[in-house]
Amino acid sequence: MLLAFFQGGKKGKKPAGDKSKGGKGAGRINGHHQENGMENMMLFEVVKLGRSAMQSVVDEWIESYKHDRDVALLDLINFFIQCSGCKGVVSGEMFRNMQNSEIIRRMTEEFDEDSGDYPLTIAGPLWKKFKSSFCEFISVLVRQCQYSIIYDEYMMDTVISLLTGLSDSQVRAFRHTSTLAAMKLMTALVNVALNLSINMDNTQRQYEAERNKMVAKRANDRLELLLQKRKELQENQDEIENMMNAIFKGVFVHRYRDSIAEIRAICIEEIGVWMKLYSDAFLNDSYLKYVGWTMHDKQGEVRLKCLTALQGLYYNRELNARLELFTSRFKDRIVSMTLDKEYDVAVQAIKLLTLVLNSTDEVLTPEDCESVYHLVYSAHRPVAVAAGEFLYKKLFSQREPEEEGAPKRRGRQSPNANLIKTTVFFFLESELHEHAAYLVDSLWDCGPELLKDWDCTISLLLDDPFTGEEALTDRQETALIEIMLCTVRQAAECHPPVGRGTGKRVMTAKEKKTQLDDRTRMTELFAVSLPPLLAKYAVDAEKVTNLLQLPQFFDLEIYTTGRLEKHLEALLRQIKEIVEKHTDTEVLETCSKTYHALCNEEFTIFNRVDIARSQLLDELVDKFNRLLEDFLQEGEETDEDDAYQVLSTLKRITAFHNAHDLSGWDLFTSNFKLLNTGIENGDMPEQIVIHSLQCTHYVILWQLAKLSEGSSRKEDMVTLRKQMRAFCMMCQRYLTNVNTAVKEQAFTILCDLLLIFSHQMVAGGREHLEPLVYSPEDSLQSELLSFILNHVFIDQDDDTNSTDGQQDDEAVKIEALHKRRNLLAGYCKLIIYCVVEMKTGADIFKQYMRYYNDYGDIIKETMSKTRQIDKIQCAKTLILSLQQLFNEMLSELGHGFDRSSSAFCGIKELARRFSLTFGLDQVKTRDAIAMLHKDGIEFSFKDPSPQGEGGPPLNLAFLDILSEFSSKLMKQDKRTVHMYLERFMTFQMALQREDCWLPLISYRNSLQAGGDDDTMSVMSGYSSRGSSIRSKKTKAPATTTGTSAAKRKLPEGEESSSSEVWPQGIQTPVMLPSPHLTSTAMRDPKRGRDDSYMGVYASQHHQTPMDYKRRGTGLMEEDEEPIVEDVMMSSEGRMDDLNEGMDFDTMDIDLPPSKNRRERSELKPDYFDPASIMDESVLGVSMF
Repeated sequence: MLLAFFQGGKKGKKPAGDKSKGGKGAGRINGHHQENGMENMMLFEVVKLGRSAMQSVVDEWIESYKHDRDVALLDLINFFIQCSGCKGVVSGEMFRNMQNSEIIRRMTEEFDEDSGDYPLTIAGPLWKKFKSSFCEFISVLVRQCQYSIIYDEYMMDTVISLLTGLSDSQVRAFRHTSTLAAMKLMTALVNVALNLSINMDNTQRQYEAERNKMVAKRANDRLELLLQKRKELQENQDEIENMMNAIFKGVFVHRYRDSIAEIRAICIEEIGVWMKLYSDAFLNDSYLKYVGWTMHDKQGEVRLKCLTALQGLYYNRELNARLELFTSRFKDRIVSMTLDKEYDVAVQAIKLLTLVLNSTDEVLTPEDCESVYHLVYSAHRPVAVAAGEFLYKKLFSQREPEEEGAPKRRGRQSPNANLIKTTVFFFLESELHEHAAYLVDSLWDCGPELLKDWDCTISLLLDDPFTGEEALTDRQETALIEIMLCTVRQAAECHPPVGRGTGKRVMTAKEKKTQLDDRTRMTELFAVSLPPLLAKYAVDAEKVTNLLQLPQFFDLEIYTTGRLEKHLEALLRQIKEIVEKHTDTEVLETCSKTYHALCNEEFTIFNRVDIARSQLLDELVDKFNRLLEDFLQEGEETDEDDAYQVLSTLKRITAFHNAHDLSGWDLFTSNFKLLNTGIENGDMPEQIVIHSLQCTHYVILWQLAKLSEGSSRKEDMVTLRKQMRAFCMMCQRYLTNVNTAVKEQAFTILCDLLLIFSHQMVAGGREHLEPLVYSPEDSLQSELLSFILNHVFIDQDDDTNSTDGQQDDEAVKIEALHKRRNLLAGYCKLIIYCVVEMKTGADIFKQYMRYYNDYGDIIKETMSKTRQIDKIQCAKTLILSLQQLFNEMLSELGHGFDRSSSAFCGIKELARRFSLTFGLDQVKTRDAIAMLHKDGIEFSFKDPSPQGEGGPPLNLAFLDILSEFSSKLMKQDKRTVHMYLERFMTFQMALQREDCWLPLISYRNSLQAGGDDDTMSVMSGYSSRGSSIRSKKTKAPATTTGTSAAKRKLPEGEESSSSEVWPQGIQTPVMLPSPHLTSTAMRDPKRGRDDSYMGVYASQHHQTPMDYKRRGTGLMEEDEEPIVEDVMMSSEGRMDDLNEGMDFDTMDIDLPPSKNRRERSELKPDYFDPASIMDESVLGVSMF
């Protein structure tokens, strides 16, 4: 019966002996058609609402089917049609007399093509559960029918035939819905086949057991009954396999390579379920190759389904033997997918390799494992965590077994000792990645017990190795301390390191308890062990820097509750000794931060730590004042030892002043005296000057912080004002120092101070600070700008910071570039916050193209911010930068330069880039663009011709650059700009056609009514004349425009804004401010014809605004395609066309080209033989 449907037979024909479906039943179909929509709606509504009464609905349908199967099937058919979003209804007459293809064609004609949505794709809470309910309905239907109706050779044949035909439709909704239904139907049939297989095995065992009995005890009737039962089960099994074979050949083989990614994903997801559920029938290479091929799909969601399907198979170790050939064939592809551009795909690929690793260690080569290892340093945390789990399984899964009843080993004897060493070795071997925090975070979820075994880590650092045990090297100890610090930070803060965070996450109660327990345990351990660790490694700056950060994560209350005060005293002594021994800035700043963390007034240890800190600072300041007095008295004959002593002491004070308020010690006087001496003598060591500038800067900031609190005296305000201004003048004097490092330090501090003490400081209720506001003088602004131009906009090889022998060192070059970027950013902030005049930004903006790779992002952001502050002033600054470049080009090439030269083309390209930054909203940028054109026109005609009377003005070529901004003018504003241009033109200029006048011709053409779509840059006399003729033809009478414009009322504020840009002598009859009046698409068609400028342009571009707006929303996604489309994927050429339109970065593969779809008659019953289904003649490509 099933084959009859695939051969094109008509549905609805009943067996000859079926008496229950006589004329009465047929008449009922006709009578039922009137209320068919109502009953069908009820079935559809139940699925749509996702109620829990699915089984009762199916049972009612089954009762209806038993009563009149044609009527019930008609309801089911209409249910599938309606689930596809089609409004058409299949009538009883159509069901009886029409073939599947004819019914589908009729439904296609009745489909609503205006909407691309259908139930499976509609968003909203009402349709949220539709897909799951739809799939549940099909599963329950097959489950409830599996014992009788499913084998009647009518219901399943009709449904499979319908779904096969719909899955072949060009209508996406039909194809998507029917493919999902067919795949879920197949999954339900697989469950039925599995149950039948189990029952057949049980029946066979019962039969064998009964037959092996003695003849006297053997029940022959039972044997016959079992034999009959086995025969019935075998017939049912054959019938189910026939159905599955039809679905697989008719739907899956074609739809797994559909043009819609979601349909392909459905097919791959379900075949994974089949192989997992019924591995005996499906888990072989004939089916696995479809998953292997599809792993090269261009859409991430499809590749993701392939990996999740394979995970379900590799998770079951009993199936590993059947996956050997597949693994060897597609292992390389899986490994390469760990670098997939879709992070979700990469995560699942790593998890799949972890499952492969669990099954056998022999499959993955060391090269395969290493490609996964380095992903623990990925910035994307899910990828890194998956890679960390893989690493943990590979390197740390083999632990030393502990004997039962034996005491738990700790310290160096702990089972984790070797694993911790292995972690250190791995970290050191991965030389390309020196981020211990990333490694710890990657292993945190899978190995917290190992990482938090601080007892073992401390023992490895402090205790001597056992006899025969190899001791850690200095480099390994450094790495171990760094890893230990990262584990402490991760346990205390409970969030990933910088660059890998996914935003703030609310911690659960269990996580909070774990955090508190970890902080308590780490404090108890390290409070005791940290002083001896510092004593052991006191001379090693790198180790000490990491160890000194540990107290920042302590629970300081433990020092009191645990009676650990003596260990606190030991810690403070060690920190003081380290401060006295080291001059490294990083070590000193870490000591300062540790004191700041310990000096917390909330804890009882505050007084003890504060006293120790004060004593240390007293000693440092007294020593500095004493050394400085002797140092300054030496005059020009300074001793190197004395200079070193002054510098080391100043470094320590500066490091502490960063985190601590040292206002009690008068450091401004001594430092200012030191700086002044350096200016007068000019031979002060650069490091002393740099740290003295920094220390004085901290003095100013700490005083400002105290005044900001509001409880300050007037004398303090006056003192700070004098000190700040004197210090700014001192920094300005150091801008001319011969040493680059000193100049950079002075520049950075000046930018910070000017920004802090600008008019912004009085905001937020701080009006009492207004006397402190400081605005830089013109001379200071000029010096700051000169510094930027001389020290930032330089070639890499000209960087004076690079020492000999290091020019080729990429790290040095990158560091120098970062330094220059910081200098530029500091100055750009002054422009953004209006500390310096905006016009000074012209010298910055003109470097946009030349230094785009180094500073393009900073300059672009500065332009964006200045435009937000003042659009018109920003536009004037942009045109000023172009004018400066133009003048520089004239001075270099002379007035007779070639307009095709690289210099002129570079300025023109820069103007084009500037034009793009104005965006698409012409209304917002209207006044700014108008002012830009006004300044540009005035500049072009400012200087007379060097050739005498009758020649072109000196700067006329600038109009060619200015034409790049013509497309940003509104249509009516172009006329006004053109009128303003004509004020500067003579009658003879309008008649000129020589090459030297081409910029004027080009610019005039770009201002014509029809030239708003692009900028017409005319480079030859012939093209210029043609453009001029065309512009004359399309030019509309001005009187009509003026008349129509006069009838429109301008909104308030627009007239004044326009009059500010243009001189009073120029009339602006066509500058219409309302955006609604400038859109030809939104204006009434009849009124549009009355406007004179609509003319030819309107007839040609009437729909342009609407099309452009649609285009601006981005390319159409796949799920936004038209409903009716050509999706036949049976030819290789069609697949190539599909691949060409999809963009992804994974490896391409030629999917096996299938032959054209075979006729239904070719689908012969083969009892579900996989080799017959997937024979090479069908696919044309061998997999293995």
